[in-house]
Amino acid sequence: MALLHSRGLPAGILALGLWCLGVVEPCPAQDKPVTVQVQVVKRAKGTPAGATVKADAGTNASDVAVWLTPLDESAGAAAAKQIPQLIQRNKSFVPHLLVVQTGSAVQFPNEDPFFHNVFSLFDGKRFDLGLYESGTSRTVRFERSGVSFLFCNIHSEMSAIVVSVATPYFGVSDRSGRVTIASVPDGRYRLQAWYERSSPEDLKNLDRVIAISDFTRSVETIQVVDNAAFKLDHKNMYGQDYVPPATTSPSYH
Repeated sequence: MALLHSRGLPAGILALGLWCLGVVEPCPAQDKPVTVQVQVVKRAKGTPAGATVKADAGTNASDVAVWLTPLDESAGAAAAKQIPQLIQRNKSFVPHLLVVQTGSAVQFPNEDPFFHNVFSLFDGKRFDLGLYESGTSRTVRFERSGVSFLFCNIHSEMSAIVVSVATPYFGVSDRSGRVTIASVPDGRYRLQAWYERSSPEDLKNLDRVIAISDFTRSVETIQVVDNAAFKLDHKNMYGQDYVPPATTSPSYH
């Protein structure tokens, strides 16, 4: 391989050439994102599960989790380095949906000027963080795969979901339904999706095996069914109805 000549070349270009030729060190591998297009559809009564349904134009297709589980041993990867956060702000959890790799820790900072609580009594992870004040945070590790529905024991309007998946390849759709999954190596994968308003049967029908290569970095549109019967009624952590806080306790607004 011919060496680069420095005469007439800016120092930055020369350094880049030496880097990519292996004189300094190998060029870093480029990210290989995979994109998935999601449509959220409503099925008319009597339409069988799995049947194709036409999507309404302009439907909000956000908060659909999509993940790829490697079927080839060579497609594994390390867990994310940054600790994800699910923030309590303006009596809401931000984001509403968080996807993490199984085994990850999640931080729950309280950015409101009053007390909050975070609890989950569902299959993904059962926990209760107790009451904690503004400016403080708690951390929970999600050791097993599953879906955890989260609530605040003080504010009934607050809810969020943490989906723990046994793979580092995942993403969440934006309003247009676009999902981008970063740095996916070539190989075969099992594609799965989860949506809060879908039934388990409809979600199971989305499972499929796909092949990713340099020529196939996008997945054909998947239709996620919005269950018309969906309701998010819940009790407090003691299984009782929520009681409005006393007006004399401003810290619990």
